Amino acid sequence: MILRHAFSPLNNTRLSHLCGPMDEHLRTIEAALQVRISHRQEHFRVEGPKAKAERALDVLQALYEMAGRSIARDKVQLLLAGEGAPLVEDDDGSLVLHTRRTDLKARTPNQSVYLENIASHDITFGIGPAGTGKTYLAVACAVDALERSAVQRIVLTRPAVEAGEKLGFLPGDLTQKVDPYLRPLYDALYDLMGFDRVTKAFERNALEIAPLAFMRGRTLNNAFVILDEAQNTTPEQMKMFLTRIGFGSKCVVTGDISQVDLPKGHLSGLVDAERVLKRVKGIAHTRFTSADVVRHPLVARIVDAYDAARK
Repeated sequence: MILRHAFSPLNNTRLSHLCGPMDEHLRTIEAALQVRISHRQEHFRVEGPKAKAERALDVLQALYEMAGRSIARDKVQLLLAGEGAPLVEDDDGSLVLHTRRTDLKARTPNQSVYLENIASHDITFGIGPAGTGKTYLAVACAVDALERSAVQRIVLTRPAVEAGEKLGFLPGDLTQKVDPYLRPLYDALYDLMGFDRVTKAFERNALEIAPLAFMRGRTLNNAFVILDEAQNTTPEQMKMFLTRIGFGSKCVVTGDISQVDLPKGHLSGLVDAERVLKRVKGIAHTRFTSADVVRHPLVARIVDAYDAARK
């Protein structure tokens, strides 16, 4: 089948970025979807099976919309791998996330790198002090992925160190037992989705909470998984968690290695994972500093004061 499309309004810069150097992006699309693409100026011709030709046009349109500046090869591959609507960019090149917060975007260079890493990697580590937005932005990316149908559900987990991972003595059902430990994630969800939508998402199992100890033995497919407060995992727990990731899933691990609550002498799983996995392909590491703190100005000064006192 042959499909034709003309991009409007005509913008030669966008067309150049869309095609890539020596039409590299077009060749990438052809190889991935087994179609043939030809063009003259803004007029494009796609030849191949109907479904794949239509998919190629969707990818071309998405690339044209984000082609205000050069497009990296991994973004083309990301679009081709996505099952839902693709990620789009603002005019300044920052990622646009589909949440209730229309003003949500990166506020610091490291936050921009963090969002880019989450978009282009299956596993991303966000390590840094409190107030840098590492958890909030991870939840925003999860909500965005759910809204775009890029994943089928969001799974939130956090080690309950204060209870020794033994939650049986706490009153209530599983949700009520772990609720105090997951409150920051809940707060972010309510802010980004609204209370009613969060409630409905839980009802249809599109949102799930689980203490880290309950993750053993599972395989999480087509899910956006967030491990918060990961500095309080052991190396064994971290390995167990990371090996739960299945096909079509994305994982973000966040933590602050300056606030480890493990018993004295126990190695943090987050510290260990950063060392062991630093050269593993497909895993990204984003380091935040006090310069990325977006809370009250005193928070950054407190972080710097404690860092200086430890040296």
